[in-house]
Amino acid sequence: FVIFCFIVTLICIIISAGISCLWKDKSIRGEFIQASYRSSAALLGIAFIQNIYGNAGMAPVMIIGSVPLYNIMAVVVLSFFKPGQSKIDKEVLKKTLKGIITNPIIIGIVVGLLWSACVFHFPDPGEDGDKYWKYATPMGLMAMGGALHFGKAFSRLKATIACTFLKLIGFVAVFLPVAIRLGFTHDKLVSILIMLGSATTVSCYIMAKNMGHE
Repeated sequence: FVIFCFIVTLICIIISAGISCLWKDKSIRGEFIQASYRSSAALLGIAFIQNIYGNAGMAPVMIIGSVPLYNIMAVVVLSFFKPGQSKIDKEVLKKTLKGIITNPIIIGIVVGLLWSACVFHFPDPGEDGDKYWKYATPMGLMAMGGALHFGKAFSRLKATIACTFLKLIGFVAVFLPVAIRLGFTHDKLVSILIMLGSATTVSCYIMAKNMGHE
């Protein structure tokens, strides 16, 4: 299951990069590639699965297979396709490697895996702690909606439509039948559906802005 999530995510990134070559405006290639493949696996995904099954199911395992690759490739893509950058030299490679090592999401996943391996347990946060994490999804969506500039989105209409189609429909149409053929069912199948077809994560916007993109 983890290998499937990793390989499919990698193929989606390659497809997005290939399609980005079609745009006349080369300055948006980094943004297009990242937004096309990078799903909101944690913010929306776990909330969806918990509403369906009452627990997180296989979503954390799916996150292990896809989210580290999401973030590593986001740093690579945004570094290599930065507007105004003419070539990929040693300095670019150095900044890219530093960006991967210091990425907070990747650090969080590594620390979480180590914590699980050591069999430590967090104390029960109680009712208030359980209540606060549920605010993350609506707050994230409100922040994303509030930051949207319709003029900029519609000024590159073809790229916007293509990106939206890939993220919500295209990859699902291609790879979900493959997952069914391989025998994945129930929470595994829902996790794959979220990986392929949930909305682009809010952190894409933050990472793009921090790295000099739109």
